[in-house]
Parts: sequence; structure tokens; C-alpha cells
Amino acid sequence: MLMLEPVQKLRLLTKSRFKLALECPNKLYYTGKPEYANAKNDDTFLAALAEGGFQVEELARMHYPNGLFIDTDHYEYLRAAELTQIALQQENVVIYEAAFLFNGLFIRTDILEKKGNHIKLIEVKARSFDSSDQYLFIGKNGGIVSGWKPYLFDLAFQKYVVAKSHPEFRINASLLMADKTKKAGINGLNQLFRIPKNGNPRTDIIKKVNSLAEIGTSVLSEADVDGIINDIISNIYIYGDLKFEQAIELFRNAYQNNKFLNCQGNFSNCKNCEFKATSEDEAKGLKSGFKHCFSTMYHWKESDFYKPNSFEIWNYRGKAFNKENRLFLSDLTIDDFTVKPCAGKISASERQWIQMEKSLGNDSSVYVLNEELFEEMSKWKYPLHFIDFETSAVALPFHAGRRPYEQIAFQFSHHQYNENGVIEHKSEFISTTAGEFPNFIFARALKQALGNDNGSIFRYAAHENTILNHIIKQLLESDEADKMELIAFLKTITTSTSDKTMPWNGERSMIDLRRIVLDYYYNPLTKGSNSLKYLLPACLNTSQYLKAKYCNPISEINLTSSNFDDSHVWLEMDGDKVKNPYKILPKLFQDWTEEQLDQNLGEIETIADGGAALMAYAKLQYQDMSELESSEIKSSLLKYCELDTLAMVMIYEHFRFDLQ
Repeated sequence: MLMLEPVQKLRLLTKSRFKLALECPNKLYYTGKPEYANAKNDDTFLAALAEGGFQVEELARMHYPNGLFIDTDHYEYLRAAELTQIALQQENVVIYEAAFLFNGLFIRTDILEKKGNHIKLIEVKARSFDSSDQYLFIGKNGGIVSGWKPYLFDLAFQKYVVAKSHPEFRINASLLMADKTKKAGINGLNQLFRIPKNGNPRTDIIKKVNSLAEIGTSVLSEADVDGIINDIISNIYIYGDLKFEQAIELFRNAYQNNKFLNCQGNFSNCKNCEFKATSEDEAKGLKSGFKHCFSTMYHWKESDFYKPNSFEIWNYRGKAFNKENRLFLSDLTIDDFTVKPCAGKISASERQWIQMEKSLGNDSSVYVLNEELFEEMSKWKYPLHFIDFETSAVALPFHAGRRPYEQIAFQFSHHQYNENGVIEHKSEFISTTAGEFPNFIFARALKQALGNDNGSIFRYAAHENTILNHIIKQLLESDEADKMELIAFLKTITTSTSDKTMPWNGERSMIDLRRIVLDYYYNPLTKGSNSLKYLLPACLNTSQYLKAKYCNPISEINLTSSNFDDSHVWLEMDGDKVKNPYKILPKLFQDWTEEQLDQNLGEIETIADGGAALMAYAKLQYQDMSELESSEIKSSLLKYCELDTLAMVMIYEHFRFDLQ
């Protein structure tokens, strides 16, 4: 492999920067600057790991074997382009990571195939698609389906740069992706591409097969999108208000000259901007791109960033107040919302207006429909069961006959609340064995955990019901000896989601605690979020009962735990506020010696949300690691999932003991 000396770093408009600028041109000013906080900075590797992106890339290369890899440092733009030009002198050649540099624009292609004067650009995506869907990319209304826009404009940018660099070539563009209509031909497909412990996952993956013939049918398919790409370049389809070449010229000049474009952002993009700085970021001295934008565009002062604003409104889908420069809640009136009451419940529009009124009135008291809530609670049967699943959907299937991105249920936690007030972490399940398809083992463990009484079962949001519907479908297609028994049980605790011919609603169908919250309860401390991670600290800070109980060790509060010592205290204070329990979960590797840390990998610092759990599971599946590291990750997954179901118990206790 040829090693090259690095060249001077250039300010080039790459395809990733082009995509970023299409989201919001102002982001070009912040990207790559270490002084600005960026929530997406650290998740590139882990996100690719979680979705199986590295494995898909390696399988895709087997569709175009014996390619020449242009392996240079990330910033060796000129060298990479030079090596590519040399390779293109061959009559026929396949190139991985081919590089093209033209007039301040730079791209790398995933796979390039050259035959004579014809070039084929193949963009590899771990995303799944249905190759039989005739409206996949272009909808029935004739426009590009919104979810595919970023990918197609990315590929259009690549074709544009290659065409400008080599007008002598005919160029065709396609996407190569996981096809949901295909099934794996062998068991363990997902284990055939291993990520080494100390290696580059893009160049050093350990392949256990050498050709497509060894795996039977590939689960990847190619979609020829060249016609759509040409229509993008010729402005038949546009992204926002800019024509294609106009956008390229604007973005290139802005990035090269380090110019802030001062473009008014999309409401959703501003709300979810990755360049917002958290309090932790600011403590580290990092700047906020969000603050820079709003100070420049709307002349906000420092104090304005602490005022209630329209981005906080729950589930808001109305007019974009930033276009009218009405961004503070104090600028809005009831006329900005269509408030439609719902008898016996808090409607979505009522919830928004309650949030508005309480925020403007600096009222932190909860709003609750007591009578309706307790009528609902009176229907619940002891013992109460609280469950939470951790799941994954992997691009390359575990078993023969499985499709890409079938759901994998690898973990659950189960708390039981007894009528006498004793709370038990009753059971848990986790599958971390690489290559094991856990769903049917998972279903048996769940049946054993929940099949012994008629107590009410609680989930938080729709996820668990969706997953069990998926497992029912997998069982129906399986040869498992006990499949009918398992299906019968799972149908008692679920409601059908898509079976229109034979729908069911189980007699113990799981109760959605999130729906209970939405229907009867609003806590201003959540600032409109109904995520369990936000609701729990809001309830803890509101509830006198929870504060008094959970400031004591586990051993003193009628609570058992599977993963925490009896001396563990769940409630810690920061001044007069309760710390978020998810923020104080033990960090991975915190008790390790320096020698242990040096010998092991640790990209994930804490498992405190579903995304980190998914990434941790992927790491256990695909990356070579020591037994010590594997054990540490498994232990952390168990702790995190136990907290999820204990959080549900705490919310129940808040309802029962604080709101009566």
C-alpha cells in the first residue's frame, strides 16, 4: 500500500459539506471548526457501526471485486486525486474511494467502475429499500420523495464533479443498498465481516469470504437513478430555492472565504441544530452556532436565549414563526393555534396551549386531569409489570431466510410493583453472543416473566408493541416447535398493528404509559418533551413522595435490584434540583486501571440512552474485543435498561401518591 506525505489542508466543498449546506447554508460556517460545539462530531464511527454500514460497504465491494483502493489520509486531497487520475488511465478498472478535485470541489466515490470511456458511479448506503416499489424515489405527485432527497443530491454532486473533471467520459450513477425483498442465503451473514480491534474499519475489515458465490444470494441490490440525477443537475428537481449549480457556487465561495451566509433557517432545522452548545459544552469553552445565528439574524441578546421560545412547543407543526420573527412565546397568541378540546383527555392542541400559558406565567405546577387519571388507574390489576426493550435492526441478516433490517430484540428489563408496595426487579434478558438470532429466545423469556399472573403490563410508547408484532410474524414464518404457543401468548399482551384480515387486541395488551401521560398529565419542567429521559427528572423534581423515598439506599425502600448494590442511592441533588438519574449512570471503564484501558477500546463512555445501547450492541456483534470489555459493556447495558423500567415505576408512584 503506497503511503503518501500529507499536503496542505485545503478549504474544499466536499459532498458532505454540500449536503450539510442544503440542510442549512449557515452550517457551512461552523463545520470543521473545533471551537464550535457539534453534536454529530463524535458519532460518525458509532453510527456506521450501529447500522452495519462498514459491513455493507465491504459486501458492496464484492459486487465489484478486485478494486484499487485509493487509501490516503483524510486531508490528502491532491494526492488522492492524483492517484485516481493515474488509475483512470487503465482501459478497465474498479476503484474504491476514487477522488476527484475540480475548481474547489472535492468528492470521493464509494465505488467507481470504468470500462473504456464509460464510468459508473456506485454510491453505497446501509439504508434499506424495496426494489419492487415503483414510487420509491419519485412519488405519485411527481416530486422526489423527501427521505431520498439528501442521498440523490449527494450523488448528483458527485456526478457533477466527475463530469466537470472528465467531460470525455459518459457517466452513469446508481445506488447500491440493502434490498428488503431479498433474503440471506446463509446463516451468519452479519458475522462474515469483522472490524479489527485496532484497525481502520474502512480498509482493514477482516473478510471471512472472498466472493459472492460463497454467500449465495446477496441482500444488496442496485438502483439505477441516473435519470433522476440528470434531472437534479438540470434543475427539474430543486432543493429549497436554489438551482443546482447556483447552490454549488454559493456554497463553494462561502466555504472557501469562511463567509457566514446569514440565511434564514428552516424551523425544524433550527430546532434540531447540531451546532447548539449544551451547558457542558459551554463549560468546556465551546461556542454555539445556534447562538451565533440568532444573534446575527434576529439580534438576540444573551438573555434572550433563556426566554421561553417557540422551538419548545411540543409536537408543533404549524406556521414557521421564525419567518415572521415571532420566536418568543410571548409573541404568540391563542390565534396561532387551533385549540380543539377533547372530552376527558388533554388534546394535542390543548397541551400546546397549556404549555404556552404555564411558560409565560412562570408556573411550574403540573396540570392533571385527576378524576380521569384515577378512573383509568382503577382499571389496572396488581401486580403491575413494567417492561422495556432494547432492539436493533441490522443491514446484514443473522440467519438464512431473513431480510435486511429485520428487528432484533436483544434485551428487556422487567420491574414488578406488588400490591403491598414492594418493588422487584423481577427479571431481565440480554443476548450478546455474536451472530445469535435472539428473538425467539427473547419471546420465551418474556413469556416466562409475564405469563404467571393477570397483572397489568406497561410499556412506554409504541415500540414494544411494534417489536412483538414483528416477532409474531417471524414466528409464523419459522419452524419453531413451540411457535403457536408463543404466538398465542404474545397476542394476549399486544394489539395488532398491520394485520387487517385477522386483527387482535389482547386481553392483557400492554398499557402505554406515555399515552397516559399525554392524555392526563402535563409537567412544565419537561419543556414540552414527553421522552422518558425528560419526564423522569421532571417528576422527581416535582414529587415530594419520590424525593423522600429515593434519597435512601435501595436496601431501605422496599426495592430489589439486579444490577446495583443495596447501598446505591437513586436520587442525588444538585443544589435544590434533582440530578437526572440517566446522567449519573456509571461510566464505562471507570474502575479500570490504565493498563486495562490501554489494552481495550472504549469509544462509548456511557450507556444512557437508546442510541448508545444500540451502538453498544453493534460493537458486541461486529468488533473484536476482549472478554473484559465485552463484560463491561454487557453490565452497562443491564444497568441502563433496569433504570428505564424503574423510571416507569417512579412515574406510576408519582401519579399514585402525589396527585390524589
